[in-house]
Amino acid sequence: MTRTTKTFIIPVFLLVILILTSFLYNETVLSVFRNEELTPIRKGSNKDYIAFTCNVDWGTEFIPPMLDILKKHDIKITFFVSGRWAKNNPDMLKKIDEQGHEIGNHGYGHRMHSKLGIEDNKIEIEKTHNIVKDILGKDMYYFAPPAGDFNDITLKVASECGYKTILWNIDTIDWRKDSTSDKIIKRVLGKPLKSSIVLMHPKKETVKALDYMIEAIKEKNIKIGTVSDVLNSLD
Repeated sequence: MTRTTKTFIIPVFLLVILILTSFLYNETVLSVFRNEELTPIRKGSNKDYIAFTCNVDWGTEFIPPMLDILKKHDIKITFFVSGRWAKNNPDMLKKIDEQGHEIGNHGYGHRMHSKLGIEDNKIEIEKTHNIVKDILGKDMYYFAPPAGDFNDITLKVASECGYKTILWNIDTIDWRKDSTSDKIIKRVLGKPLKSSIVLMHPKKETVKALDYMIEAIKEKNIKIGTVSDVLNSLD
């Protein structure tokens, strides 16, 4: 082997070693974030229940009629509230809590959490936690990222803050302008219901659909409840 050949091969060899080392390091770091315990929850295990969740960052005017319908049927669901909404609507938050509904964390400013770093994810979650605790004197244990947007960092930070990350497997898509009450009903009742987590928002058409959906689900001998109800065997 000539000196020229050696001069060429040695740098290439060192470069290959460097690339492999970098790849293995990154895989090790990512494996920390891929811990199975950090997988978001999309569905429960309690087949007696279906969970209704309501993400709240707007639509406050539709919450009272929604609460009236839930009270009429003696149903408690989970409301995921944003920190800025809770801060601006403490009395409404208290009313939701006083009627026995479960309160969850929806981040502070309805930001896309996959676009945030570790510190900003932490701020969004902890700021909301502290605002709600100051108003209600209670901790929260479930976190629903706005728009279901998250990444491995979001899951890790939420877990470190004491939260399980909750998504859904039935989406009402009630935020869309063309979502009528009939469409919302079909989107829910057309799916397997047992152990499911339903996503909704405080919207006019959702309120119109709510009473019918509750009656239809009750006829199937399925109880409607909170995230805790549908996850009871996972806790």
